[in-house]
Amino acid sequence: MRWWDIEPVLALEHELFPEDAWSPGMFWSELAHARGPRATRRYVVAETAAGERGEGKIVGYAGLAAAGGLGDVQTIAAARDQWGTGLGSRLLTDLLQHATAFECEEVLLEVRVDNTRAQKLYERFGFEPIGFRRGYYQPGNVDALVMRFRAQDTDGTEPAEAAEPAHGAEPAYGTVPVDGTETAGTENHG
Repeated sequence: MRWWDIEPVLALEHELFPEDAWSPGMFWSELAHARGPRATRRYVVAETAAGERGEGKIVGYAGLAAAGGLGDVQTIAAARDQWGTGLGSRLLTDLLQHATAFECEEVLLEVRVDNTRAQKLYERFGFEPIGFRRGYYQPGNVDALVMRFRAQDTDGTEPAEAAEPAHGAEPAYGTVPVDGTETAGTENHG
């Protein structure tokens, strides 16, 4: 994600999370930490292929913050017409690969307790529930389920999703392809 992506990301953000959408300042602040030798963030967008009119349309985005061996999925979202296409899986794979690059031993996230689609995706990747944050999502006072992914399981081997090698050196921003064969899409907001 780059600064020029903020406006279309905000449009999707307001469509998916109308009651608790991030502000432009929140995205600007996160992107300020996504570049350079001391980067602690990874933000990525997914867009459709460019058509006759030029650039593709942003249909998903995700962000990760990392510090002290701990990663936190800040946001992950896929447009409704992308649900079930595997876009959520590709976005999460990208974040987990970069969590490894940031040397994160664990990755945390919050997900609405009523968002079972996202919970199932995270469980497939090895996230486990570890607690709740009461009234985390406002308005509506909806609880968040806190989930954790460990970079290494108990026998010291890395889970398959985390062990996938990244394809080439990438900066702390990027684009995830929209097409693919996986079957789970999701939206989550933390």
